[in-house]
Amino acid sequence: MDEPLHPVPDRSRLLRLRQHPWLSVAGMAALVLTWEAASRAGLMPRLFLPAPSACAVRAWELIANGQLAEHLVASLRRILAGYALGSVTGIAVGIGTGFFSRFRALGLPVIAATYPIPKIAILPLLILWLGIGEPPKIAVIAIGVFFPLAINTHAGIVACDPTLLRAGVSFGASRWDLVRKVLLPAALPMIFAGLRLGAGISLLLVVSAELIAADSGLGFLILNAADLLQTEDLMVGLATLSLLGIAFNAGLSWLERRIVRWR
Repeated sequence: MDEPLHPVPDRSRLLRLRQHPWLSVAGMAALVLTWEAASRAGLMPRLFLPAPSACAVRAWELIANGQLAEHLVASLRRILAGYALGSVTGIAVGIGTGFFSRFRALGLPVIAATYPIPKIAILPLLILWLGIGEPPKIAVIAIGVFFPLAINTHAGIVACDPTLLRAGVSFGASRWDLVRKVLLPAALPMIFAGLRLGAGISLLLVVSAELIAADSGLGFLILNAADLLQTEDLMVGLATLSLLGIAFNAGLSWLERRIVRWR
C-alpha cells in the first residue's frame, strides 16, 4: 500500500504531562528575591514584613535554642493522631455508604447535614465534652479529616465499573472479597485525593485549635508572636507550616505511586 501523500503528524505529545521542576524552583526563587529586594529597599517596614534573610536567621536561632522543635513536635503529635483517626473512620464510612444500601440510607443524610458546619466552631463544644487538653484538639482534626475521606471514598466506590463487580460475583467472590479486591483498588485514586485534602485541613485545624486553647504548637507560636509584634517569629511559624504541607503532599504522592502502580 502506498504511503499517504500527507502523513498525519503525531500529536500524542499533546497528551503527555511534562514535568518542569526547574520552573517551580525558578518561580519560588523569584518570589523570595523580590521579597528580599522590597524589604531591603524599605518599601515595607520590617515590623510588617521582615526580609527572608532576617527570617532565616531567626529560624536558625529558634532551631538552636530548641523552641521551634518543641512547637513542631507538639503540633505534629496532634496532627498525626487526628489525621490517622479521621482517615480510618472516613474510609470505613465511605466504603459502607458506597457498598451497603442500608448504611448509605443512614449515613449520607448525616454527612450532608454535618459537613457544612465549620469544624473549628465545634471546638468549644468538644472542650466541654472532653475537657481542656489534647483530646479536643485531636478530635477536631479527626472530624475535619473525616469528611473528605468519607466523601471521596464513597465517590470512588460508587464510580467502580459494574462489570468488575459482576465478574467477581460470577467467580464466586464474597462481599468482603468484592470490597478488598475490586472496590478498594478502584477507589484508591479518589482515596488518595481525599488524603491530600485531609492533610491540608489537618494543618488548618491544628493551628486554629492551638490559637484557641494551647500553650505549645505552631499555632501558639504564631499567636504569641503576633501579640508581641515579633513578626519574624510569626513568619517562621508560617514557613514551617508551608514546609509541612509540602512534605505531606510529597509523601502522599510517593505512597500513591507505590500503591496505585497501574496509574
